Amino acid sequence: MEAFPVIHTNFWDAVIAVPLVVLLTQLGKVLLKLPKPFIPGLASVIGLIISVFFAHRNNLWAGIFMGFFYGNAGVGLYSSLKTQILAFRKTVEGGSEN
Repeated sequence: MEAFPVIHTNFWDAVIAVPLVVLLTQLGKVLLKLPKPFIPGLASVIGLIISVFFAHRNNLWAGIFMGFFYGNAGVGLYSSLKTQILAFRKTVEGGSEN
């Protein structure tokens, strides 16, 4: 038995799993009317489901590790995009900040 699991990740994890977490989290936010503090937890649960049952179904520990990675990457992607869009709108409406 190895001390740490060997986790094979690839390009498709970032292209499919992370945007899918963002999409499903947004759908869950609209349909379930969850308060904002619970949204990252929902993203983690969705990431765990995708990883354990689909992406890494042959290795539980890799599935758990990558599931949290998918959830946190989805939250970070959403936050980054939201910040960039708000900054762009502020610059366009109020003129240049420099």
